[in-house]
Amino acid sequence: MAQDSAPTQAELEEKMVNDAFRRLLNTYLASNHRKKVDIITRAFNFAKQAHKGVRRLSGEPYIMHPLAVAQIVCEEIGMGSTSICAALLHDVEEDTDYTYDDICNLFGEKIANIVEGLTKISGGIFGDRASLQAETFKKLLLTMSDDIRVVLIKISDRLHNMRTLSSMRPSKQYKIAGETLYIYAPLADRLGLNKIKTELEDLSFKYEHPEEYNQIMEKLASTQAERDTFFEQFTPAIRQALDRMDIQYEITSRVKSPYSIWRKIQDKKVSFEEIYDILAIRIVFQPQKPQEEINECFNIYVALTQIYKPHPDRTRDWVSHPKANGYQALHVTLMSNQGEWVEVQIRSQRMDDIDEQGLAAHWKYKNSNLQGEHAQNGDEADEKIDNWLHTIKEILDDPQPDTLDLLDTIKLNLFAKEIIVFTPKGDIKSLPAGATTLDFAFSIHTMLGTHCIGAKVNHTLKPLMYPLKGGDQVEILTSNHQQVKREWLNYVTTAKAKSKIQASLRKMDREKQHQGGKLLQEFLESKDIEYNSTNIDKLRQLHHMASRDDLLLSIGMGELVPGDADINCIKGRKGSMWRKFIPFIGSKTAEVRTHEDSDFVTHINRKEILPITDQSIPHCHIAECCHPIPGDDALGYIDESRQQLFIHKRNCETATQLKSKFGNNIIAVRWDLHKRLLFQARIAINGIDEDGMLLKIADVLQRRVGVNVSALNIAGKDGLFNAQLTVQVHDTEEINAICQSLKKIENVLKAVRYD
Repeated sequence: MAQDSAPTQAELEEKMVNDAFRRLLNTYLASNHRKKVDIITRAFNFAKQAHKGVRRLSGEPYIMHPLAVAQIVCEEIGMGSTSICAALLHDVEEDTDYTYDDICNLFGEKIANIVEGLTKISGGIFGDRASLQAETFKKLLLTMSDDIRVVLIKISDRLHNMRTLSSMRPSKQYKIAGETLYIYAPLADRLGLNKIKTELEDLSFKYEHPEEYNQIMEKLASTQAERDTFFEQFTPAIRQALDRMDIQYEITSRVKSPYSIWRKIQDKKVSFEEIYDILAIRIVFQPQKPQEEINECFNIYVALTQIYKPHPDRTRDWVSHPKANGYQALHVTLMSNQGEWVEVQIRSQRMDDIDEQGLAAHWKYKNSNLQGEHAQNGDEADEKIDNWLHTIKEILDDPQPDTLDLLDTIKLNLFAKEIIVFTPKGDIKSLPAGATTLDFAFSIHTMLGTHCIGAKVNHTLKPLMYPLKGGDQVEILTSNHQQVKREWLNYVTTAKAKSKIQASLRKMDREKQHQGGKLLQEFLESKDIEYNSTNIDKLRQLHHMASRDDLLLSIGMGELVPGDADINCIKGRKGSMWRKFIPFIGSKTAEVRTHEDSDFVTHINRKEILPITDQSIPHCHIAECCHPIPGDDALGYIDESRQQLFIHKRNCETATQLKSKFGNNIIAVRWDLHKRLLFQARIAINGIDEDGMLLKIADVLQRRVGVNVSALNIAGKDGLFNAQLTVQVHDTEEINAICQSLKKIENVLKAVRYD
């Protein structure tokens, strides 16, 4: 009897796809949603046929990606059939010949509109300066303001892309990870998707800084036993107290995410061992009565403080005053019997669900039969999201927004904590923490902000830039003679205020550009030179302006005054530069180098990792914003003119924005200098002041062979000292060794590199 032959590759793949779809259906059927299996099945079959024969970079059939996105939408966010169908179809319009009309006819207008909102833009709709990423993000926001499901599916799409990022080349990994940290993780956080936000951050961290990620994971693993022992010693007394209160509860430990740990190490300049809040305890309880949920939180809090002493300044009440994204919990920091502070988070099951699933959990509780507090919380959450979407819509209503600035403008409010302030009539306005009187004015009405000259805060006169505090009562003062000023951008923190100020400035700039064009035309015609686009471009390049508008604006504002150098440039003769306020940086040598740089940049293979060697580094510009040196995780950015290559640290704030706005200009680089060149780096030192401390520091530096000190500043006050040291080193290994040597000096408490 012949044995059955082994299944073919095609049969194995077919089984894999069908198993994934069956899992999706089972997850959906186990949810509380209405069971619309037929339309989900039709969407799956349609997407499967549309993507037939196409594979991902990982080699698997492409349909596995839409299936995975739909699984995230259903299982991890808790959405229903409309969102699942849109997730299955989200790449059909972009990657196949099917159109919006096809999807609309087969699945209805609602699903088609969501798919359209998720489809990338193929042309330069929003202006020449806008990158494709920025344009696509703007389109996403435009659709999102009408249907929030668009952004929930987009976040799910990004999460699956991050989970499968290993098949991409490094430069693509940096681009996608940068976008994720800059845009999608904050969006997930703002929508209450805490679990997804954390995973997006950790995956971005893993691909951008693999060594640091692995080091933190190893340290977390090696210290796990200590945390387990602490948990076992700390929680029994709490369990006994909760049992006596007859509460249904679960106590778990929560470990700080690798990305959060790394951010704290970077921001606070501390070591892993110095972070005390890596472990937190979480108590999730089932309230006996839904309307008593908040009271039960505080009852548990009182019981805990009778067992362990609370930290007087570290109690956070997000139960009575939820965060902007709907997060609710009561946080208290307690002193353990081992002499260590530990944070305890108290939350109900509903609050825990909202922390995990965000908006979907709000809707679940709002649509349930639960009455009272739960329904009210659902309404409040909807109102906050509606207000946030309304703010985004107002920003997008700006007739000529700069799409690149839009990313920064929207992001302003993603992480913001909120304060409550009052109008003179007692109406409540919610603003981000740190908002000023000018922000408040623009939040009321654009004209009020445009003509604002100050405010009365609690009946006391305050300036435009005065930062408001929770509970303030604000009355805006105006004048018809007031005009928007450029420095106002430094006074505001809200996205709406910033966008409206920029819109007014653009209108004023257009007037100055027109005036500059007239001045330049008169000047050129007086020299018998034609005023045309070719000659304007020559002058733009001469003065290193990004656009013709920038050139004309500078002339209109009086920053550039036409002269002989312009005539020489247009006629092809060399001459001296003219610039009234902004000096020209460079010389004849620099001009030659720029040409050489351009040739070097043109021949870069963007798919490969560029080695930074003795030969290539003369053509690289080390970024002033972050001062990367060999050993730092770095990347390259080719500027918009495609002529220069800038080297940034991967975690540099400027680089993060560049990855989001000009991801296709990012290239992967690796250092290959072998300690042949010196780079400038800075060290901050502090400790207990004593006689001879400067001598001790100098002695350590002198005994280290090859350390060239460029500058040393030291100052003592109240028995402590602070010093800033600038040294010349070959790489990060050397500067780390210097820091370690300085730390060994008695009474030196800290020695760290800083930017």
